[in-house]
Amino acid sequence: MFTTIELFAGAGGLALGIEKAGFNTIALNEFDSDACATLRANRPNWNVIEGDVAKISCLDLEEYFSLKKGDLDLLSGGAPCQAFSYAGKKLGLEDARGTLFYHYAKFLEKLQPKMFLFENVRGLLTHDKGRTYHLMLSIFEQAGYNIQKQVMNAWDYGVPQKRERLITIGIRKDLADRIHFDFPLPHDYKPVLRDILLDCPKSEGVLYSDYKTKIFDLVPPGGYWRDIDPVIAKEYMKSCWDMGGGRTGILRRLSLDEPSLTVLTSPSQKQTDRCHPLEPRPFTVRENARVQTFPDDWIFCGSVGAQYKQVGNAVPVNLAYEVGKKIREALEQL
Repeated sequence: MFTTIELFAGAGGLALGIEKAGFNTIALNEFDSDACATLRANRPNWNVIEGDVAKISCLDLEEYFSLKKGDLDLLSGGAPCQAFSYAGKKLGLEDARGTLFYHYAKFLEKLQPKMFLFENVRGLLTHDKGRTYHLMLSIFEQAGYNIQKQVMNAWDYGVPQKRERLITIGIRKDLADRIHFDFPLPHDYKPVLRDILLDCPKSEGVLYSDYKTKIFDLVPPGGYWRDIDPVIAKEYMKSCWDMGGGRTGILRRLSLDEPSLTVLTSPSQKQTDRCHPLEPRPFTVRENARVQTFPDDWIFCGSVGAQYKQVGNAVPVNLAYEVGKKIREALEQL
Protein backbone atom coordinates (compact mmCIF):
# COMPACT_ATOMS: atom_id res chain seq x y z
CA MET A 1 0.00 0.00 0.00
CA PHE A 2 1.29 3.47 -0.83
CA THR A 3 2.17 5.76 2.08
CA THR A 4 1.17 9.36 2.71
CA ILE A 5 1.72 12.10 5.28
CA GLU A 6 -0.69 15.03 5.40
CA LEU A 7 -0.12 18.54 6.70
CA PHE A 8 -2.90 21.03 7.57
CA ALA A 9 -5.30 18.08 7.72
CA GLY A 10 -8.39 19.88 9.09
CA ALA A 11 -11.39 17.58 9.56
CA GLY A 12 -9.99 14.99 7.15
CA GLY A 13 -11.73 15.55 3.80
CA LEU A 14 -8.51 15.32 1.78
CA ALA A 15 -7.08 12.50 3.91
CA LEU A 16 -10.30 10.49 3.69
CA GLY A 17 -10.43 10.76 -0.10
CA ILE A 18 -6.77 9.75 -0.41
CA GLU A 19 -7.28 6.82 1.96
CA LYS A 20 -10.24 5.71 -0.15
CA ALA A 21 -7.96 5.87 -3.21
CA GLY A 22 -5.70 3.23 -1.62
CA PHE A 23 -3.14 5.05 0.55
CA ASN A 24 -1.94 4.23 4.06
CA THR A 25 -1.87 7.40 6.16
CA ILE A 26 1.33 7.38 8.24
CA ALA A 27 0.63 10.69 10.01
CA LEU A 28 -1.45 13.85 9.88
CA ASN A 29 -0.61 17.23 11.37
CA GLU A 30 -3.26 19.76 12.39
CA PHE A 31 -3.16 22.79 14.69
CA ASP A 32 -6.88 23.08 15.57
CA SER A 33 -7.79 20.94 18.59
CA ASP A 34 -11.43 20.37 17.52
CA ALA A 35 -10.33 19.16 14.08
CA CYS A 36 -7.78 16.84 15.75
CA ALA A 37 -10.57 15.44 17.95
CA THR A 38 -12.61 14.83 14.79
CA LEU A 39 -9.74 12.95 13.14
CA ARG A 40 -9.15 10.79 16.22
CA ALA A 41 -12.86 10.05 16.72
CA ASN A 42 -13.21 8.73 13.17
CA ARG A 43 -9.82 7.08 12.69
CA PRO A 44 -8.38 5.96 16.05
CA ASN A 45 -5.60 4.19 14.11
CA TRP A 46 -4.38 7.41 12.45
CA ASN A 47 -1.31 9.06 13.97
CA VAL A 48 -2.70 12.57 14.54
CA ILE A 49 0.05 15.01 15.51
CA GLU A 50 -1.63 18.00 17.14
CA GLY A 51 0.29 21.26 17.19
CA ASP A 52 2.30 23.82 15.27
CA VAL A 53 3.82 22.50 12.04
CA ALA A 54 6.80 24.84 12.63
CA LYS A 55 7.86 22.72 15.61
CA ILE A 56 7.83 19.54 13.51
CA SER A 57 9.37 20.80 10.26
CA CYS A 58 12.62 21.71 12.05
CA LEU A 59 13.11 18.14 13.38
CA ASP A 60 15.01 15.28 11.77
CA LEU A 61 11.93 14.07 9.89
CA GLU A 62 13.49 10.77 8.76
CA GLU A 63 14.06 9.81 12.38
CA TYR A 64 10.75 11.30 13.59
CA PHE A 65 8.67 9.29 11.11
CA SER A 66 11.05 6.29 10.88
CA LEU A 67 11.37 6.91 7.13
CA LYS A 68 14.34 6.97 4.81
CA LYS A 69 14.62 10.01 2.57
CA GLY A 70 12.84 9.23 -0.70
CA ASP A 71 10.73 6.36 0.67
CA LEU A 72 7.49 8.26 1.33
CA ASP A 73 5.11 7.98 -1.62
CA LEU A 74 3.02 11.13 -1.14
CA LEU A 75 3.02 14.36 0.86
CA SER A 76 -0.39 16.06 0.75
CA GLY A 77 -2.02 19.15 2.20
CA GLY A 78 -2.84 22.75 1.49
CA ALA A 79 -1.06 25.44 3.49
CA PRO A 80 -3.11 28.57 4.13
CA CYS A 81 -1.73 31.16 1.71
CA GLN A 82 0.02 34.24 3.04
CA ALA A 83 2.06 36.78 1.11
CA PHE A 84 5.80 36.27 0.93
CA SER A 85 8.65 38.74 1.24
CA TYR A 86 10.23 39.83 -2.01
CA ALA A 87 12.98 41.80 -0.29
CA GLY A 88 15.67 39.37 -1.40
CA LYS A 89 14.03 38.51 -4.70
CA LYS A 90 15.97 35.23 -4.66
CA LEU A 91 12.70 33.33 -5.17
CA GLY A 92 14.04 30.63 -2.90
CA LEU A 93 12.89 28.93 0.26
CA GLU A 94 14.17 31.74 2.49
CA ASP A 95 11.68 34.13 0.85
CA ALA A 96 8.88 31.96 2.22
CA ARG A 97 10.22 31.86 5.80
CA GLY A 98 7.60 32.80 8.37
CA THR A 99 4.73 31.43 6.27
CA LEU A 100 2.97 28.09 6.68
CA PHE A 101 3.95 27.18 3.12
CA TYR A 102 7.60 27.29 4.23
CA HIS A 103 6.99 24.29 6.50
CA TYR A 104 5.29 22.31 3.73
CA ALA A 105 8.34 22.98 1.57
CA LYS A 106 10.69 21.90 4.39
CA PHE A 107 8.88 18.54 4.56
CA LEU A 108 9.39 18.17 0.81
CA GLU A 109 13.04 19.09 1.04
CA LYS A 110 13.79 16.74 3.95
CA LEU A 111 11.64 13.70 3.06
CA GLN A 112 11.75 13.89 -0.76
CA PRO A 113 8.47 12.00 -1.31
CA LYS A 114 7.97 10.49 -4.76
CA MET A 115 4.98 12.81 -5.37
CA PHE A 116 3.17 15.62 -3.62
CA LEU A 117 -0.35 17.07 -3.74
CA PHE A 118 -0.72 20.73 -2.78
CA GLU A 119 -4.26 22.11 -2.84
CA ASN A 120 -5.41 25.66 -2.38
CA VAL A 121 -8.03 28.22 -3.38
CA ARG A 122 -8.22 29.31 -6.99
CA GLY A 123 -7.41 32.85 -5.84
CA LEU A 124 -3.83 31.79 -5.15
CA LEU A 125 -3.22 32.04 -8.91
CA THR A 126 -3.77 35.81 -8.80
CA HIS A 127 -2.65 36.51 -5.20
CA ASP A 128 -0.19 39.44 -5.21
CA LYS A 129 -0.48 39.61 -9.03
CA GLY A 130 0.51 35.94 -9.32
CA ARG A 131 3.85 36.40 -7.55
CA THR A 132 2.95 34.27 -4.51
CA TYR A 133 2.15 31.18 -6.59
CA HIS A 134 5.13 31.82 -8.88
CA LEU A 135 7.40 31.76 -5.82
CA MET A 136 5.78 28.55 -4.56
CA LEU A 137 6.35 26.86 -7.92
CA SER A 138 9.99 27.96 -8.00
CA ILE A 139 10.51 26.51 -4.50
CA PHE A 140 8.86 23.22 -5.53
CA GLU A 141 11.19 23.04 -8.54
CA GLN A 142 14.27 23.83 -6.43
CA ALA A 143 13.23 21.05 -4.05
CA GLY A 144 13.53 18.67 -7.01
CA TYR A 145 10.06 18.38 -8.53
CA ASN A 146 8.36 18.70 -11.90
CA ILE A 147 5.00 20.44 -11.56
CA GLN A 148 1.53 19.99 -13.04
CA LYS A 149 -1.38 22.21 -12.04
CA GLN A 150 -5.08 22.52 -12.74
CA VAL A 151 -8.08 24.41 -11.38
CA MET A 152 -10.71 21.76 -10.63
CA ASN A 153 -14.39 22.40 -9.95
CA ALA A 154 -15.62 19.84 -7.42
CA TRP A 155 -19.00 19.74 -9.22
CA ASP A 156 -17.31 17.93 -12.12
CA TYR A 157 -16.17 15.10 -9.83
CA GLY A 158 -19.22 13.78 -7.99
CA VAL A 159 -19.63 16.66 -5.54
CA PRO A 160 -23.00 18.52 -5.46
CA GLN A 161 -21.27 21.86 -5.04
CA LYS A 162 -19.63 24.54 -7.15
CA ARG A 163 -16.23 24.76 -5.49
CA GLU A 164 -13.04 25.51 -7.37
CA ARG A 165 -9.66 24.40 -6.03
CA LEU A 166 -6.18 24.86 -7.43
CA ILE A 167 -4.52 21.43 -7.44
CA THR A 168 -0.73 21.32 -7.81
CA ILE A 169 0.93 17.94 -8.33
CA GLY A 170 4.67 17.35 -8.07
CA ILE A 171 6.69 14.39 -9.36
CA ARG A 172 10.27 14.00 -8.14
CA LYS A 173 12.59 14.79 -11.03
CA ASP A 174 14.55 11.54 -10.81
CA LEU A 175 11.27 9.66 -11.39
CA ALA A 176 9.94 11.92 -14.15
CA ASP A 177 10.70 9.46 -16.98
CA ARG A 178 8.99 6.61 -15.08
CA ILE A 179 5.86 8.32 -13.73
CA HIS A 180 3.14 9.89 -15.86
CA PHE A 181 0.28 11.71 -14.11
CA ASP A 182 -3.03 12.68 -15.72
CA PHE A 183 -5.65 14.82 -13.98
CA PRO A 184 -9.02 13.02 -13.72
CA LEU A 185 -11.59 13.68 -16.44
CA PRO A 186 -14.88 15.36 -15.44
CA HIS A 187 -17.80 13.01 -14.78
CA ASP A 188 -20.71 12.82 -17.21
CA TYR A 189 -23.25 13.34 -14.41
CA LYS A 190 -23.00 16.37 -12.13
CA PRO A 191 -24.99 15.90 -8.89
CA VAL A 192 -27.46 18.43 -7.52
CA LEU A 193 -28.94 19.03 -4.07
CA ARG A 194 -31.91 16.76 -4.79
CA ASP A 195 -29.46 13.85 -4.83
CA ILE A 196 -28.29 14.36 -1.25
CA LEU A 197 -30.73 16.48 0.77
CA LEU A 198 -34.03 14.60 0.79
CA ASP A 199 -32.91 11.69 3.00
CA CYS A 200 -30.25 13.51 5.03
CA PRO A 201 -30.09 12.46 8.72
CA LYS A 202 -31.03 15.14 11.22
CA SER A 203 -28.17 16.94 12.96
CA GLU A 204 -27.27 20.11 14.81
CA GLY A 205 -27.56 23.43 13.06
CA VAL A 206 -28.33 27.09 13.65
CA LEU A 207 -31.45 29.00 12.65
CA TYR A 208 -32.01 32.47 11.23
CA SER A 209 -33.57 35.18 13.38
CA ASP A 210 -37.38 35.30 13.31
CA TYR A 211 -37.16 38.42 11.11
CA LYS A 212 -34.83 36.80 8.59
CA THR A 213 -36.88 33.57 8.60
CA LYS A 214 -40.04 35.50 7.66
CA ILE A 215 -38.22 37.18 4.76
CA PHE A 216 -36.74 33.92 3.48
CA ASP A 217 -40.27 32.48 3.49
CA LEU A 218 -40.95 34.95 0.64
CA VAL A 219 -37.92 33.91 -1.47
CA PRO A 220 -38.63 31.09 -3.96
CA PRO A 221 -36.17 28.18 -4.34
CA GLY A 222 -33.42 29.30 -6.71
CA GLY A 223 -34.25 32.94 -6.03
CA TYR A 224 -32.67 35.88 -4.18
CA TRP A 225 -33.51 39.42 -3.08
CA ARG A 226 -34.70 40.53 -6.52
CA ASP A 227 -37.50 37.93 -6.33
CA ILE A 228 -39.35 39.57 -3.43
CA ASP A 229 -41.16 42.90 -2.87
CA PRO A 230 -38.47 45.61 -3.36
CA VAL A 231 -39.74 47.54 -0.32
CA ILE A 232 -39.08 44.51 1.92
CA ALA A 233 -35.77 43.76 0.18
CA LYS A 234 -34.57 47.37 0.59
CA GLU A 235 -35.42 47.41 4.30
CA TYR A 236 -33.54 44.14 4.82
CA MET A 237 -30.49 45.09 2.76
CA LYS A 238 -30.05 48.57 4.25
CA SER A 239 -26.74 50.03 2.94
CA CYS A 240 -26.21 47.01 0.65
CA TRP A 241 -29.18 48.21 -1.41
CA ASP A 242 -27.06 51.04 -2.85
CA MET A 243 -24.00 48.92 -3.61
CA GLY A 244 -23.07 48.11 -7.19
CA GLY A 245 -23.04 44.64 -8.72
CA GLY A 246 -25.67 41.93 -8.71
CA ARG A 247 -25.32 41.12 -4.99
CA THR A 248 -26.65 37.67 -5.88
CA GLY A 249 -25.49 36.20 -2.58
CA ILE A 250 -27.94 38.27 -0.54
CA LEU A 251 -31.14 36.42 0.46
CA ARG A 252 -30.02 33.56 -1.82
CA ARG A 253 -32.13 30.47 -1.56
CA LEU A 254 -30.84 27.33 -3.26
CA SER A 255 -32.94 25.01 -5.38
CA LEU A 256 -33.02 21.19 -5.29
CA ASP A 257 -32.17 21.16 -8.99
CA GLU A 258 -28.83 22.99 -8.69
CA PRO A 259 -25.59 22.28 -6.86
CA SER A 260 -24.80 24.10 -3.66
CA LEU A 261 -22.70 27.22 -3.85
CA THR A 262 -19.34 26.88 -2.07
CA VAL A 263 -19.92 25.69 1.50
CA LEU A 264 -18.66 28.37 3.90
CA THR A 265 -17.24 28.17 7.42
CA SER A 266 -20.26 29.99 8.89
CA PRO A 267 -23.90 29.01 8.22
CA SER A 268 -25.24 32.55 7.97
CA GLN A 269 -23.47 35.55 6.48
CA LYS A 270 -25.53 38.42 5.12
CA GLN A 271 -23.88 38.74 1.70
CA THR A 272 -23.34 35.01 1.13
CA ASP A 273 -26.60 33.33 2.14
CA ARG A 274 -27.23 29.70 1.25
CA CYS A 275 -30.78 29.07 2.44
CA HIS A 276 -32.20 25.52 2.40
CA PRO A 277 -34.44 24.89 -0.65
CA LEU A 278 -37.41 23.53 1.30
CA GLU A 279 -37.24 25.33 4.66
CA PRO A 280 -36.37 28.94 5.57
CA ARG A 281 -33.15 28.07 7.44
CA PRO A 282 -29.43 27.49 6.86
CA PHE A 283 -28.16 23.99 6.11
CA THR A 284 -27.37 21.85 9.16
CA VAL A 285 -23.84 20.57 9.83
CA ARG A 286 -24.74 17.17 8.36
CA GLU A 287 -26.33 18.69 5.26
CA ASN A 288 -23.17 20.71 4.65
CA ALA A 289 -21.12 17.56 5.26
CA ARG A 290 -23.15 15.75 2.61
CA VAL A 291 -22.54 18.62 0.20
CA GLN A 292 -18.82 18.11 0.93
CA THR A 293 -19.35 14.32 0.31
CA PHE A 294 -18.36 13.23 3.82
CA PRO A 295 -19.96 9.89 4.73
CA ASP A 296 -22.84 10.10 7.22
CA ASP A 297 -20.85 8.20 9.86
CA TRP A 298 -18.07 10.82 9.90
CA ILE A 299 -18.40 12.56 13.29
CA PHE A 300 -17.48 16.22 13.81
CA CYS A 301 -16.28 17.32 17.26
CA GLY A 302 -16.48 20.63 19.11
CA SER A 303 -19.17 23.31 19.30
CA VAL A 304 -21.70 23.72 16.49
CA GLY A 305 -19.69 26.70 15.26
CA ALA A 306 -16.49 24.62 15.26
CA GLN A 307 -18.24 21.85 13.32
CA TYR A 308 -19.51 24.28 10.65
CA LYS A 309 -15.97 25.68 10.36
CA GLN A 310 -14.39 22.24 9.95
CA VAL A 311 -16.87 21.21 7.26
CA GLY A 312 -16.53 24.53 5.42
CA ASN A 313 -12.73 24.38 5.37
CA ALA A 314 -12.56 20.79 4.13
CA VAL A 315 -11.58 19.52 0.72
CA PRO A 316 -14.60 17.63 -0.73
CA VAL A 317 -13.96 13.93 -0.17
CA ASN A 318 -14.97 12.86 -3.69
CA LEU A 319 -12.66 15.43 -5.29
CA ALA A 320 -9.77 14.21 -3.12
CA TYR A 321 -10.60 10.61 -4.05
CA GLU A 322 -10.55 11.32 -7.80
CA VAL A 323 -7.17 13.07 -7.59
CA GLY A 324 -5.82 10.43 -5.18
CA LYS A 325 -6.81 7.66 -7.57
CA LYS A 326 -4.80 9.27 -10.37
CA ILE A 327 -1.78 9.70 -8.07
CA ARG A 328 -2.00 6.02 -7.15
CA GLU A 329 -2.15 5.07 -10.84
CA ALA A 330 0.95 7.19 -11.46
CA LEU A 331 2.86 5.56 -8.60
CA GLU A 332 1.86 2.08 -9.81
CA GLN A 333 3.99 2.75 -12.91
CA LEU A 334 7.16 2.47 -10.83
